[in-house]
Amino acid sequence: MAKHMKHLADSKKDANKLFTLDSFIKTKEKKSRRYSDESEFRNKSSNSSSLQEINTEIPEELNKPIIENLSESYDFQTDLPTVSQLEAELEHENTKMRKFVSTRNIVFMLITVSAIAVLVATLLMPVLQIYGSSMTPTLTEGNIVVTVKGNDFKQGDVISFYYNNKILVKRVIAFQGDWVNIDEEGNIFINGQLLDEPYLTEKAFGECDIELPYQVPDGKVFVCGDHRATSVDSRSSTIGCVSEEQVVGKIIFCVWPFNNFGTI
Repeated sequence: MAKHMKHLADSKKDANKLFTLDSFIKTKEKKSRRYSDESEFRNKSSNSSSLQEINTEIPEELNKPIIENLSESYDFQTDLPTVSQLEAELEHENTKMRKFVSTRNIVFMLITVSAIAVLVATLLMPVLQIYGSSMTPTLTEGNIVVTVKGNDFKQGDVISFYYNNKILVKRVIAFQGDWVNIDEEGNIFINGQLLDEPYLTEKAFGECDIELPYQVPDGKVFVCGDHRATSVDSRSSTIGCVSEEQVVGKIIFCVWPFNNFGTI
């Protein structure tokens, strides 16, 4: 019995020892975990403080005042234009604009005048140049004359008319229904009356193959050149009388050369 009790006591002591050892091991594990957590916390704190230092150091380097950086590379006192310089530049630009507008207006005016001149010359007052000598001494070769379009002309007027894709210039002698007769000296009689022709320097019978006296057909005019010896006109059947549809107009003015400048 005593032995059994002693054995139980020994077993109890061994159990206490085991419990104490287990408690000691668990305590050590707790402390180890606590130290590990504290170490991790310290590392985190260390990293956080480092990041904070970085975050606080970077703006100090980057957030320098912009005006300081600009002032180092740009001199406001010397590079900015003055008020007088701005006013001079503005005046210069205004002058250029005024010149441009003036030039544009002049060009536009010239174009308009030219267009009107071409329109007038084509529709109302054709400008012609004289070729040949059939109208000397009134008109000579190279003269430039102005014509008024229409059929409003009278005996003695100088007219231009179309003939075989050309424009001829002659003087009006007689109208439809008139009787024309010409003698050997070149005197022209209209309805038995001698025609007064102060514009001639000499008379001639010229190239005449029509039967005289000759009656001017309806709607036609009888024309002759002032240089009667060489002119081919209504005295010749080659040209014959001129119809009203052929007439361009009446020549009223000589504009070239200047020594012949004036009315005709």
